[in-house]
Amino acid sequence: MIFHVLTIFPEYFLSPLSVSFLKRAIERHIITVNLVDIRSYSSDRHRKVDDEIYGAGTGMLFQPEPVARAIENNFEGKNGIRIFLTPSGKVLTQKICEELSSYEEILLLCGRYEGIDQRVIEEYIDLEISAGDFVLPGGESAALIVMECVTRLIPGSVGKEDSVRNDSFTTGLLEGPHYTRPSIWRGKKVPEVLLSGDHGRVEEWRLKEALRKTYHLRPDLLLQKKLSPLEKKLLKEIWYEDWGK
Repeated sequence: MIFHVLTIFPEYFLSPLSVSFLKRAIERHIITVNLVDIRSYSSDRHRKVDDEIYGAGTGMLFQPEPVARAIENNFEGKNGIRIFLTPSGKVLTQKICEELSSYEEILLLCGRYEGIDQRVIEEYIDLEISAGDFVLPGGESAALIVMECVTRLIPGSVGKEDSVRNDSFTTGLLEGPHYTRPSIWRGKKVPEVLLSGDHGRVEEWRLKEALRKTYHLRPDLLLQKKLSPLEKKLLKEIWYEDWGK
C-alpha cells in the first residue's frame, strides 16, 4: 500500500516513520509513504500557499491551485482513495479503517489554518475524516493515526495477527483486562481462571470481562451489537454482580 501524505510540514512525520511497526512495515515493503510538501507546488516565490477567506471570514485558507497540483502529481488513482483530514469529517472508526485497508493507494490531505478551498474538496476528495470530536491545529496527527490504524490491518505488519482480530471495536466490544508475570504483584493476584489452563473457561472469562468493560464505559456499543445467547447470559450475570446486590 502507498500512502501519499500532503502537508506543509513533512518533517512532522520523520520520527514516527523511523520507529516501531511503521518502520518495519516500510522496511518490509508492506507500505510506502510518500511525503509531499504542498509548498513545493506553489507558484509564489516565497512558497506561499494560503490566502484570506472571501466574505470577511477570519483566518487563512489553503489556495486551491497548490493543493490541486500536489494531488494531481502524486495520486495515480488505481484502487485508491483521497482523504481530507478535517474536524468536519466522519469520525474515524475501526470499520472505516478496515475498509481503507483494502485500498492499494491512500492520499491523506492534511489541512491547516481554516482548511482547504471548497472547490478542491468537491473536485478531488472522496472522503473527509475526523480523528474525533475536537479540533487539532492541523491534520498531520490525524493522518498519522490513519496510517497506523490501517497499516496494522495489513497482513504481515503485526507479529501476531490474532491480536488484531481481537482488538477493541473489531469484535464490537472493548478489550478486557490483561495480565503478565509475576502472578502476584504488590499483593494483587492475577485472576485464578487465567492460571487454570482451562482454555474454555479462559475464553468465557475474557468475553465476560470485555462485556463488563463495555457495559460500564461504552454501553452505546452494546446497543449496536447483535448479542449471542451466551453474551446475553453473561450480561445478566454482570448486572447482578455489579448492581444487583
